[in-house]
Amino acid sequence: MNTMEYAAIFMQELDSQMTEGATSGWMEENAAQVQYNGGAEVKFPKMQLSGLGDYDRETGFAQGAVTLTYETRKLSQDRGRTFQLDAVDVDETNFAAVAGNVMGEFQRSKVIPEIDAYRYSTIAALAEGAGKTKDYTPDKETILEELMEDITEVKDIVGDGCEIVISMSAKVAGLLDLAKESGFLMSKGEFDQGNVKLKVREIDGCPIIRVPSARFQTKYEFLDGVSLEKTDGGFQATEDADPINWIIAVRQAPIAVSKTDVTRIFDPMHNQNANAWKIDYRKYHDLWISDNGMDGILVSVQKAGA
Repeated sequence: MNTMEYAAIFMQELDSQMTEGATSGWMEENAAQVQYNGGAEVKFPKMQLSGLGDYDRETGFAQGAVTLTYETRKLSQDRGRTFQLDAVDVDETNFAAVAGNVMGEFQRSKVIPEIDAYRYSTIAALAEGAGKTKDYTPDKETILEELMEDITEVKDIVGDGCEIVISMSAKVAGLLDLAKESGFLMSKGEFDQGNVKLKVREIDGCPIIRVPSARFQTKYEFLDGVSLEKTDGGFQATEDADPINWIIAVRQAPIAVSKTDVTRIFDPMHNQNANAWKIDYRKYHDLWISDNGMDGILVSVQKAGA
């Protein structure tokens, strides 16, 4: 098998792992709402419709208007790394297995947590700008009532016909488990994400996706991997970040695009830097919420000092 065939297999597997492994993977299912043909740009739809008018028996229907435009947006996150596997440790017979394990673990432990963190912090920032955040300090005595009030607030705007997903800090979910009456209001359910079915708990028919708290802050710094003290790369919460308690979202509202760019593989004979296999990994990704989509978003945040 040549390096191009290896790269094609890795890309397919890594994209599948991304959708199924990220706690925010379900947001990528909404990518069908945008036009994306690869690269670093997407065409984002913007639609305006006229409301109802009176029907006249002589002139008939009032003329309506449909305005559909596409706005070009760039994927703001362009991230990557290069790795080398020494030819002494890896040869052609075991390259696929070793490289597959390395890249799979890299994406599971480094890439997926970062993309989750970016998406949730972006939703929090957009919600803050739209006045769709609430301050709350979690407490097992009040958490159930607070959560139900937030769910009701969203449903009062979008109605009962929209599927709602609750992303919740794992720590906060632990408090919810201890809350009085939670056993009567919560049930077991399944949540489809990619090709997998996740076992989740539900409240008022809404699945609860538990998110590690390290990925559930309002602000992050995404390290460049080059500067002094940032060579390890990755991400970290900023000093002024606040913990997110939960994000209530209509399932179709957050639109996430994630694409593994052409994964380049060089065998030891073509690697100019060392007698080693060289793997270049590059990931484009971003998240948006349409103007109308903000109606179906509500974010609960624990403000610093609260």
